[in-house]
Amino acid sequence: MAVGLQVVGLVLGVLSWCLQSSCTSSKTWKVSSHAESVTTSQSQFEGLWMSCAANSLGSIQCSRFKTVLGLPAHLQVCRALIVLSLLLGLASIIISALGLKCTNISRMTVEVKERIILSGGIMFILSGVFTLTAVSWYAARVIHDFYEPLYGGPRFELGTGLYLGWGAAGLAILGGSMLCCSCRRCSSAPPPPR
Repeated sequence: MAVGLQVVGLVLGVLSWCLQSSCTSSKTWKVSSHAESVTTSQSQFEGLWMSCAANSLGSIQCSRFKTVLGLPAHLQVCRALIVLSLLLGLASIIISALGLKCTNISRMTVEVKERIILSGGIMFILSGVFTLTAVSWYAARVIHDFYEPLYGGPRFELGTGLYLGWGAAGLAILGGSMLCCSCRRCSSAPPPPR
């Protein structure tokens, strides 16, 4: 039972990392709102790394943000959190794969494997929390700017990149929790007969 829980936890962690990387590279963290009274044939959307505009004919022009220091603070922090989340997620995939009960890379004792799988689970949870923090903070800023009456720029709404991030965070936290619970089940199980 513990081996199945570990494998499912690792698979969820790998899926979450794939979603996190898709979320990071997504250009649609916020999309232009159609609720404004002025109708235009051009739509805008932005991600963490670039801003894009598309016209009604389907041509898209994207431009990278020119400077890091000129970006808003919340965007810089969201970038850092997302990159940390990706690095932590990749490390937790490797560590968790080494700690699975069904892998036999070297002669590790059961206690060492339990510690390794517990470390991998905790790192998955931290990766999910970092992603959840970045995506939720960015979404809160988009919502705040949308409802702010004194905001003079274009109105944006939540884009699909944010939903990818929320899904990735949920899978990472769930997979990490499964890995941690499998470790607890291993330690509470009676030792095998010799």
